[in-house]
Amino acid sequence: MTLTLDELDSHLFVCADIIRDAVDPTDYKEYILPLVYYKAISDEFEKQYEQTLEKYGDEELARRPNLYDIPVVPDGYLWDDLRSVTDNVDQALDEAFDAVTNENPELQGVFRADYISADGLGDDRLGKLVEHLSKHDLDRDSVPPDMLGEAYMDLVRNFAEEEGKSGGQFFTPPEIVNLCVKLVDEFEDGHSFHDPTVGSGGMLIEAARYYREEQGGDPSKLTFTGQEINPDVAAIATMNLSIHGLNGEIEREDSLSSPAFTDDEENELERFDRVLANFPFSANWDKDGLQDDPYERFDWHEKLPRADRGDYAFIMHIAKQLKTPEKDGVGGKAAIVIPHGVLFRKHEGRYREAMLENDMVEAIVGLPENLFQNNSIPSAILVLNTDKPGEHTGEVQFVHAADEDFYEELSNQNELTEDGIDHVLENFREWTTEERVSRTVELEEIRENDYNLNIALYVDTTEPEEDIDVEEELAKLRELQAERDELEATMTEHMEALNYE
Repeated sequence: MTLTLDELDSHLFVCADIIRDAVDPTDYKEYILPLVYYKAISDEFEKQYEQTLEKYGDEELARRPNLYDIPVVPDGYLWDDLRSVTDNVDQALDEAFDAVTNENPELQGVFRADYISADGLGDDRLGKLVEHLSKHDLDRDSVPPDMLGEAYMDLVRNFAEEEGKSGGQFFTPPEIVNLCVKLVDEFEDGHSFHDPTVGSGGMLIEAARYYREEQGGDPSKLTFTGQEINPDVAAIATMNLSIHGLNGEIEREDSLSSPAFTDDEENELERFDRVLANFPFSANWDKDGLQDDPYERFDWHEKLPRADRGDYAFIMHIAKQLKTPEKDGVGGKAAIVIPHGVLFRKHEGRYREAMLENDMVEAIVGLPENLFQNNSIPSAILVLNTDKPGEHTGEVQFVHAADEDFYEELSNQNELTEDGIDHVLENFREWTTEERVSRTVELEEIRENDYNLNIALYVDTTEPEEDIDVEEELAKLRELQAERDELEATMTEHMEALNYE
């Protein structure tokens, strides 16, 4: 039976109901996402194995890993093998994850769930979870990778909402992701994409979807990399790329303290065509340990950003990750979600000066507040381009997209609308000047403002005052005065009747 996306979503969401109250909602993703991923690769491997065995007629030959474009599942650990286990299901799952990891070293660190240690997940619940997932095949013929990938992202999004504020740390709202991708579009075969704080991989997944659906390209001809400090979330990103059928690599550790994508021979960071990022706002960073950074990332000023405010440390890191015409023959672009303070905090003007004088700032898009899960902090998107169009050298496009025309209010947060996103993109791409929305600003004007990038300095964001009809307002005033006189007369009569003077 062919499933629709809504049916697949509903099917996967039931998994949370099965283990609800047995584990904390913040742990749903740890136990369910790896199992869904295992089911998908097991179903696809089993299908491909049968086809390979029929082709070669030799079981040993048919198990050679180089014959598959999916992780190999060892004999005895297919999904039906797990399904047949009724006692010590937790142990069987842990052993299956270990066996698949040993067979496929690239999956090291992906299956981090420890079912044995989960006291609330006994044979009954785990058995129900496995049996429920057995209702539908998840191989590529039964569920296309793009549909399975979208359902997987819906599941990630659902868990982020269950977790509330903490879930926002690994999941960026899809409308913001979509806008970031479109702000750096015009992708080509061979392009490389990177996210230094990759979370669950949503930025990279959206770039692939956009290339396939909006540009008619083949995402398999793109490369995707990311780094994530949280090992559990890094595992989700790895599974996410794999389940979408994308060429990707996710590394763990902190991008600032331990950058994983480097050219050690040149003592440089690896450079990319596109960088997409939503780094943790105003986070602590290892300022003291990176005073003498071997990659010379933090060289925009002799004074480094504050240790308790790492925003510009991330921005400088990302700038170093972009390709440049001088070194690579082509430029690179970045779309970075930032807190508004990055635009105007006084002590950070020295970093804005370097960024602007290097002419890599293409645009700043101010966003509505309250777009993030349980976080109302105002934010913006900073667009960097190391090869800006010649006609816009020394210019920055400001777009004020915080008004109600750009978003709709939901029950607990705001959401950018499709029309709002299109409006932003039209003004960005055409370098349009529109009253109270956008304006193209010369660098000289920004210099005169001491490199302050507060959008309100360049785009009048105040609501226009309504025209006043003086005659009409005077008539209202006379009417009110007449009502007052009448009330005073009535009050005087009552006071006299009561012998009050």
